[in-house]
Amino acid sequence: MATHEDQLRLDIVEVGRRLWTRGFVASNDGNISVRLPGERLLMTPTSVSKGFMSPEMMVVTDMDGRLLAGEPGRKASSEILMHLTAYRLRPDVHAVVHAHPPLATGFAVAGIPLDRAVLAEVVTTLGSIPIAEYGTPSTPELSASVEPYVRSHDALLLANHGALALGKDLFAAYYKMETIEHFARISLVARLLGREHLLSREEVDRLQALRGMYGIASPAPVCTDPPPGADPGCQVLHAPSAPGEQLVLDTSVAGGRVTVGNGGEIQLTYGELTALIEGAVRHLTARTMA
Repeated sequence: MATHEDQLRLDIVEVGRRLWTRGFVASNDGNISVRLPGERLLMTPTSVSKGFMSPEMMVVTDMDGRLLAGEPGRKASSEILMHLTAYRLRPDVHAVVHAHPPLATGFAVAGIPLDRAVLAEVVTTLGSIPIAEYGTPSTPELSASVEPYVRSHDALLLANHGALALGKDLFAAYYKMETIEHFARISLVARLLGREHLLSREEVDRLQALRGMYGIASPAPVCTDPPPGADPGCQVLHAPSAPGEQLVLDTSVAGGRVTVGNGGEIQLTYGELTALIEGAVRHLTARTMA
């Protein structure tokens, strides 16, 4: 008869396959873990493709990262310290997924957090998605870089690295990773079109009130007007005080490069699209650092 741990091993294999199939990881990228009873951790091993795993490949460690069980020669992912940090700081978290979804990672590389109130579903489920400072992968630097953020966020970008999602169970964490990438895709399209319409603070407050109705337990409240330079202990989300405010890209970024075809669709050559993306990223990075 299959045990709970047996099912979790199968679930990790399935989540790994989905990450690989969707292009969220390549080669041996990414890692997945689940909290087990008895202060133990079930985790993907190091140096394996997440698209070609089997249940017996998983390793079990204690909450200090010491190996307790696994096939001969198998070791836990080299980024286990990042997972352990999340579990230590968040008793409510029972699964962690780390991947390199291309568009979200592009925002992380450009230094642009996903922290604008533009999608109702994201405001309700995730709040804001900040960027943790760069830390060398597979070292304590990485776990130290996420520590200030995992206390109050279920999703974050890792500077020049990837993304991290936390959940009450494995599929909840995986779905948050999907949401991160979906949000990044929509945000990029809106910014390339030169106009990003923000929800107002009042609208954000109404969306936050829906969390209880949907049974969403947030690690921290959203705040739209934290004191300058302060650590508010909340999820900082940029939302205007007046409804309908828009962030408009300079015409120098998009002007003259876009043509409109039948039905109003935007038509770009590959070269034009590349130039547009590069210009938009340069512009947005300059604004973020200003």
